[in-house]
Amino acid sequence: MIVYGPIPSRRLGQSIGINNIPPKTCSYSCVYCQLGRTNHMTIKRRAFYEPEEICREAETKLQQLEAENRRADYFSFVPDGEPTLDVNLGKTIKLVKPYGVKIAVITNASLLWMDEVKEDLMQADWVSVSIDAADEDTWRKVDRPHGLLEHQDILNGIIDFSKAYKGTLVTETMLVENVNDHAACIERIAEQLARVCPSKAYLLVPTRPPAEASVRRPSTACLKETVGIIRAISGAEVECITGDEEEEGFFFTENIASDLLGIAAVHPIREDIVSTLLEKRNAEDRSILNELLEQGRIIEFTYEGRKFYRRKI
Repeated sequence: MIVYGPIPSRRLGQSIGINNIPPKTCSYSCVYCQLGRTNHMTIKRRAFYEPEEICREAETKLQQLEAENRRADYFSFVPDGEPTLDVNLGKTIKLVKPYGVKIAVITNASLLWMDEVKEDLMQADWVSVSIDAADEDTWRKVDRPHGLLEHQDILNGIIDFSKAYKGTLVTETMLVENVNDHAACIERIAEQLARVCPSKAYLLVPTRPPAEASVRRPSTACLKETVGIIRAISGAEVECITGDEEEEGFFFTENIASDLLGIAAVHPIREDIVSTLLEKRNAEDRSILNELLEQGRIIEFTYEGRKFYRRKI
């Protein structure tokens, strides 16, 4: 399933996900990634799925929502890997735009030094770029990039894109305790944000099982200090995302197994949310989850005392 959801998003409301990249094809292998370590590291753009196929699935999803008197706020390109690795990203955006739903792309920004990537993203209504570090040593520790990437090229690419982009540009910084949450690192990030001038700078913490077991979220005191530093240096509007989604925003069709696999491929789901959703659909639907677990198609993980389900990649 390429198109999934919608799922609730604090930033984007009801967001229909577009998974335009095969599992864990990425330019980074971030220590905090909720999908685990990258097993296909690349910076070469190529075609993956046919844009027309994605468009058909998007249309079907909108029809399903309409049948239940629901609507979507965004089509969000937030796949199993880095969305800009898809050479057909721009074409796909053009094909789904006529449906009248805004387009969002969440990118790690690692390819923004490429002019063709900038051109593709110009067509989106809302773009989020990652800035997890503004110094090379920390960048390599937290994002673990492809060996041919140059950090300064990426930072410059983000700035260049921000100057030309007409949509809503936000930044995303995932904070990991004792990795990129110390004051000197935050100051460098704030200086970069001052050059980018995003509509909003989001600070995130790991809330789902990360790629590396050692990853922990910073303390509340550290987060407060971070917000103060970024506001003082960059002048940016800052928002912290430290909570979890609620079950009311998730959307299941009659094909519950397919929906679970589609969402869990890119968005590990808490046990309590899955249980509530299944109960609402059918009291016997727990057997569907158990079958997926027995088949090894979905895996259980525990993080911070909570159980999550993630699709096996």
